[in-house]
Amino acid sequence: MKLVVLGLSLSSSWGNGHATTYRALLRAFARRGHEVLFLERDVPWYAAHRDLPAPDFCRLAFYEDLVGLQAWRGAVAGADAVVVGSYTPDGVAVGRWAQATARGVIAFYDIDTPVTLAKLAAGDHPYVSPEVIPGYDLYLSFTGGPALRTLEQRYGARAARALYCSVDADVYRPLRTERRWDLSYLGTYSPDRQPTLERLLIEPARRAPQLRFCVAGPQYPAEIEWPANVERLEHVGPADHPAFYAASRFTLNITRADMIATGWSPSVRLFEAGACATPIISDLWEGLDSLFTPGREILLAEAPETVLAALRALPDRERKVLGEAGRRRILAEHTAEHRSAEFESLLRRAGAEAAERLLTAEPLVTNDTGLRASR
Repeated sequence: MKLVVLGLSLSSSWGNGHATTYRALLRAFARRGHEVLFLERDVPWYAAHRDLPAPDFCRLAFYEDLVGLQAWRGAVAGADAVVVGSYTPDGVAVGRWAQATARGVIAFYDIDTPVTLAKLAAGDHPYVSPEVIPGYDLYLSFTGGPALRTLEQRYGARAARALYCSVDADVYRPLRTERRWDLSYLGTYSPDRQPTLERLLIEPARRAPQLRFCVAGPQYPAEIEWPANVERLEHVGPADHPAFYAASRFTLNITRADMIATGWSPSVRLFEAGACATPIISDLWEGLDSLFTPGREILLAEAPETVLAALRALPDRERKVLGEAGRRRILAEHTAEHRSAEFESLLRRAGAEAAERLLTAEPLVTNDTGLRASR
């Protein structure tokens, strides 16, 4: 299969979780014998922080703008499948162009579904719009549950299917290293996550000055007052994630407000930490118990007291058992190999359904929006 992906970024993981999600999925997809081309908008903030400028599992190419994208018309037209990702710059225009150009399956991969749904409801369409959604053969969502019905029933998605994030288990694995922190958190600053970070990490740090904490990630405002026992790291590249998790007795998972409200939205960090056998303390949201068994494979917390009880009272042996159980769950269900097989199956099914539609459709025409009207 020839696949073309137009996404936010593959080359840089700086300030986004898309890069590691694409890397795990597409590396495993290529191992299945497929050919992948990733087209990325060349923007200065990612150009200055590229940690994978030349992937060995796919071709990576950059384009300057929508005009520059025309150079890839032949590759898009000749692909068996084309995927446009959420938060792709000028994503609505890119989607229209891809739908008008592609002859194979055309899919949208939403790595931000709850945020997308909130934006759609508010009339904010930076990367996908109600007019473009029905033109995709397949809407791949990193959120499962009721959100899929909403996409189909309210916004006309042809086939909304869950495609959760995953982890490359060859890269994310347990390491033997010195424990530097009792509790760590890895994530870019987000205003709606900050209250939970305050409650579940910063407040425990204030109450337990003898314990050690770490917050890693860019864009945190300078005015945040960090306790003396909270170490700040501006950025930890993907290559260093396993060592970061290995240096943590526990790590914290924090979910954005829209994703908590929607539920069924596991972040890639959840799978990566689990694959490293680092015990996870997470906030609560619907659907989490379908991914991990609370109390056996993950700990859930709403208050600083719960966090401190785990850090202070859980015996080290039980802590290790918790982390190992989480890793077993990830290896059984959420590796990149699992997800790439699902991805391939969904693309092939969408291709068969599109071919069946063409047999009964009226002649293909292009309407005034540039979309293929008979899709």
